[in-house]
Amino acid sequence: MSPLRRRAASQGGAPVDLTTTVGSVELINPVMTASGTAGHGTELAAYVDFSAIGALVVKSLSADPWPGNPAPRVHETAGGMINSIGLQGPGVAAWLSDELPEVLATGARVVVSIWGTTVGDYERAAKMLLDAPDGVIAVEVNVSCPNHHDRNRMFAHSPDTTADAVEAASVCGLPMWVKLSPNVSDIAAIAAAAAGAGAEAVTLVNTVLGMAIDPETRRPRLGAGGGGLSGPAIHPVAVRAVYDVHAAHPELPIVGVGGVATGVDAVELMLAGASAVQVGTASFADPRSVERVRDEIEQWCRAHGVGAVRDLIGDAHVR
Repeated sequence: MSPLRRRAASQGGAPVDLTTTVGSVELINPVMTASGTAGHGTELAAYVDFSAIGALVVKSLSADPWPGNPAPRVHETAGGMINSIGLQGPGVAAWLSDELPEVLATGARVVVSIWGTTVGDYERAAKMLLDAPDGVIAVEVNVSCPNHHDRNRMFAHSPDTTADAVEAASVCGLPMWVKLSPNVSDIAAIAAAAAGAGAEAVTLVNTVLGMAIDPETRRPRLGAGGGGLSGPAIHPVAVRAVYDVHAAHPELPIVGVGGVATGVDAVELMLAGASAVQVGTASFADPRSVERVRDEIEQWCRAHGVGAVRDLIGDAHVR
């Protein structure tokens, strides 16, 4: 039992019901890892009990192995970090055979993130998941990574192309969540297109387009030029995106992600309309942050008389 859980137990009172649902997917609590920050396998297993969090969302995988972007790939900023990893990965088939079995042995519930350069790429990656074993509970369709697609090619920048990618990925036979970009003028319209194409939920948001330049060399600090900004700096952006999409489509489940480093950050996203949250960049500074955030949510609920975490979802809209 973590220190926070021991402290909460010593305070007495009714237990907090942390269960939640994202579409048809039931979670034991609302806290997951964010794609890209926990690797493809058991990289965080020495620090996190995977069976005790809502789900492990793995780094995005393509149908084929992908080398990623040139180094340097990561640069720390005042409010987080900017990265341009470029979706490096072994491909879906190699992941299924080489890494997934060890992940499932930990008791993890796994969400597979997939990406593609073309609609056909999404379909191929999704087809490879048709026979995924029990324990793989959903597919997160990443249509919004700024580290590979340029602004004119990112599927998430258009309702039509978002729908095309989601429809192609629907052959996976698993519940689909669609990860959207904050770098758009009307995210609610794109979320509606994703839902119309078969998504059970949307994940809001991916990183914000950014760049860092070294004044000494007068060159970009990342090997690929620009990248994606994550961490506390984008938390208000994520809250606004979740709030706007929930206001426009209250029936559409949302997974909130962006700058979640504390339980209060997670509670804020849930009040905006998220049914669950993901912890990403915070894991680089504190690899135990996923479980800590879960514990802090429970502690916050106890302190505020909240008996079920589901009661937080969208509550900022009704006051």
